[in-house]
Amino acid sequence: MDRLIDLHTHSTCSDGSMTPRELVAHAKASGMAAIALSDHDGVAGVHEAVAEGERLGVEVIPAIELSARSATETHILGYFIDPDSPAMALAMKKIREVREERSRENCRKLCELGFPVTLEEAKAIAGGEIVCRAHYARLLVDKGFVGSVKEAFDKYLANGRPAYSGLQALSDEEAIDLIHQAGGIAFLAHLHLIRLNDEELFAFLKRLKAAGLDGIEGYYTEYTPEMQEKFRAMARELSLEISGGTDFHAAMKPHIAIGRGTGDLEIPYSVLERLKIYYKNKKEGTRK
Repeated sequence: MDRLIDLHTHSTCSDGSMTPRELVAHAKASGMAAIALSDHDGVAGVHEAVAEGERLGVEVIPAIELSARSATETHILGYFIDPDSPAMALAMKKIREVREERSRENCRKLCELGFPVTLEEAKAIAGGEIVCRAHYARLLVDKGFVGSVKEAFDKYLANGRPAYSGLQALSDEEAIDLIHQAGGIAFLAHLHLIRLNDEELFAFLKRLKAAGLDGIEGYYTEYTPEMQEKFRAMARELSLEISGGTDFHAAMKPHIAIGRGTGDLEIPYSVLERLKIYYKNKKEGTRK
């Protein structure tokens, strides 16, 4: 059997429950050959994860997941980024300011729904600089308003639900450009959450391809076999590369296992091998 990978994971540097070091150790214990640490709108955990990966023999890809303005929900994954990129550091100030405003809007909407929560309580759960919807979801669980983080998202915090906020600092094209400035390659995450019909999604991908999009997330926890085949077919037609991951958050989303999703997901190492070849060829082409 091919070695397995997970190119979409989160740590305590955004909305996961494991530190970057713990995440890599967990990946090792779970039999993963490689992971990407792709925290939301931040790279604070990348160096720690890479160092632990070198110590334990787990390949760690420096990554990020950037949120972009959208009528629904658009996230862009950046792989092989330089976490010390000046462009990334400069953009983070604006991104963090807008994220703080978005968190306040989540809080206000939850309060209007009758849930007495505060930003300070969400920050206490986060334990770091970034407050995400998952922290509010955990807060709702801790206060007994819902039975699980998944229920909190399904009822209140997912796109289209009453406590969702669409405030974002970057457009999708700006997110792609920022990833490229940081030396990485840009991939559209979890295509089903964009909530476009097939014709609209293809046109969306075509526009992002023209803006420099390198690929799409072709494997994902919530994809049905039909979604997976449809999205990969679109990628082939547009000459886009394929990545894949579970969106692992550990205890914040306990129904998702690293590398396995809800139990039956398998992403072969050959996916990463192809990405590395693509990345190498692209970098060499840029230098010519």
